[in-house]
Amino acid sequence: MATAIDLAKVIYQVPDLELMKTTLLDFGLVLAEYGDQVLYMRGTGTQHHIHETRLGDEARFVGAAIQVSERADLDELAGMPGSSPVLANTDPGGGWVVRMTMPDGFEISAVWGREEAQALPLRAPNPFNSGHSKERFNESIRVRSEPSPVIRLGHFVLRVSNHDESVAWLQERFGMLPSDHFAPPGETGPIGGTFLRFNRGKKLVDHHSILILQSDTVDVHHSSYEVQDMDAIMCAHDYLRSKNWKLDCGVGRHLLGSQVFDYWKDVFGFRIEHYIDGDVVDADHKAGLFNGTAGETTQWGMEPPSDFFT
Repeated sequence: MATAIDLAKVIYQVPDLELMKTTLLDFGLVLAEYGDQVLYMRGTGTQHHIHETRLGDEARFVGAAIQVSERADLDELAGMPGSSPVLANTDPGGGWVVRMTMPDGFEISAVWGREEAQALPLRAPNPFNSGHSKERFNESIRVRSEPSPVIRLGHFVLRVSNHDESVAWLQERFGMLPSDHFAPPGETGPIGGTFLRFNRGKKLVDHHSILILQSDTVDVHHSSYEVQDMDAIMCAHDYLRSKNWKLDCGVGRHLLGSQVFDYWKDVFGFRIEHYIDGDVVDADHKAGLFNGTAGETTQWGMEPPSDFFT
């Protein structure tokens, strides 16, 4: 089984690349490359790019790319039903790729050997004075409303027509592990949502890199990007409000995964999230079962709107 180790990028399509570029710059991403037909944006980390936008007539989510551990993983994936051969990756950063399609038509690629980018400068987390530990002394915090640099792509969420089929597809190809499951309120099944993480043994990974949700609508729910700290998430919140972005849900803290979240709708209607302080786990973590209401997924802060989980 192939060993997936990271998300490489998400892929969207819109009718106006210049507008998407401005939107993503406001959100804190950085321009990587820009052509007539495609836009590539990066974070401050070492992934060559984490967001690709193709030019097309309609705004839609296309798919994603997942980084695998070694070249042999691509050979294995290429032998599975519906996979392409191992191909030279023609996207910026190069490397090698196997292209696949999930049951609902999302394009999922496995990539290996892509060139790393040089990390960009990023301020250190602001020292925080808690009740029992004073980390900051003889200095003050002074922040301003501005775009907060995105560090990396943390996760994306897909709404699918057959939850079990989609989860099995990802697990069979990438060896992903469940971190938590959703069931209807008060029930133990059927499972309608699964948080999936990478299996890297004892190495710590995010609580989830993909969430699969059973839905009557087949689409992306959101993609999510990590920023540095609470000041970063709040400064970005105020900045996006000043730019007349549509606030969707935030700021608050999730129950599953524990992230402090801030969700927005961009100019094309895509939901996009800043987050900080997510749980990290290793392969020993056992999946839990959540069977509460949608409102109970928020520990504090703004509760999700009625259409958030539809």
